[in-house]
Amino acid sequence: MARRTKADAQATRESLLDAAEQLFQARGVSRTSLNDIAVAAGATRGAIYWHFKDKADLVNAMMERVSLPLEQMLAHEQFAQAQDPVAELHAAMLEVLRLIATDAQTRRVLQIATHKVEYVDELGPVQSRHLRVHAECLQRNRQTLAKAFALRAVTPPVPLDTAVLGLQVLLEGLVNQWLLDPAGFDLVQAGSATLDVYLAGLGLPRKPPPPTVPAAPATPALKAARA
Repeated sequence: MARRTKADAQATRESLLDAAEQLFQARGVSRTSLNDIAVAAGATRGAIYWHFKDKADLVNAMMERVSLPLEQMLAHEQFAQAQDPVAELHAAMLEVLRLIATDAQTRRVLQIATHKVEYVDELGPVQSRHLRVHAECLQRNRQTLAKAFALRAVTPPVPLDTAVLGLQVLLEGLVNQWLLDPAGFDLVQAGSATLDVYLAGLGLPRKPPPPTVPAAPATPALKAARA
């Protein structure tokens, strides 16, 4: 019986988050009340406070349902032992973009996070979470780029932190623009091309040039022929 009650509680929680997604996308976060969400989910207002401390807690839980899988795709651990971290990073980022482009829930939640939420008053914790996740992404990418520069014996053309920030801004800008008009361009193709250009500009092309083979010393006969 206890197991059934726990399962029912989890189902109610998921229903509340599902309702919140739909209402936030249609109305925006600030214009949607917790009571609106409870009614849409067929639950009571008390059920909301059983599962979530406040609206910010609910919004963060909604975000984590889609952001955690994305974060796992970009986890630094998968690049730590990579022979070519640039190729691994490129592939992982494209997989993230592909999921955003093809999964309706991921797209909906990111649209809410980027275009339907105001970081004011009670939603301060939502902004704090956004900044924390942003900082974690920067740190993971910093480790990956640092390893890539070291393996290829390349000196960054700009400070490492600037290179990492540029990569993050590039991806976030692509996603934010695409979310405004998904029909405007192919997110995965544009992402692949711009990532290649950016990484090459840092001296980290996805396919590094083959090592230069030193020319063999000229033999006496060859020297005589050249003379």
